[in-house]
Amino acid sequence: MTDYAADVKKYDAGASDETIGKIVKHLGIALRSRDASLVSCSDPSELARVSEKWCGKKLGVTGAAADDAVAKVCEMMKDDRSKARVTFYYLVARELGKLGDL
Repeated sequence: MTDYAADVKKYDAGASDETIGKIVKHLGIALRSRDASLVSCSDPSELARVSEKWCGKKLGVTGAAADDAVAKVCEMMKDDRSKARVTFYYLVARELGKLGDL
């Protein structure tokens, strides 16, 4: 958990450990696999899946707003070769103003 919090706090120093914990809990077993614990911004199908599953089903935001948030986070994290899924999801939720809904 502390590794996830440290990574998120590189982008948002005021990030709540409780909110990060909710994302970790949501992702659950997926975080055990290195490949599944990372997001690839160069894979359109993965970005579509994040938009559909995370933005749409969990956060209730679909369409262009979801896609735009995912694209903004890809741009924000472009210098980070390994984009941690927890951090990515946190930043997408923040971009959409949905951190309080987690």
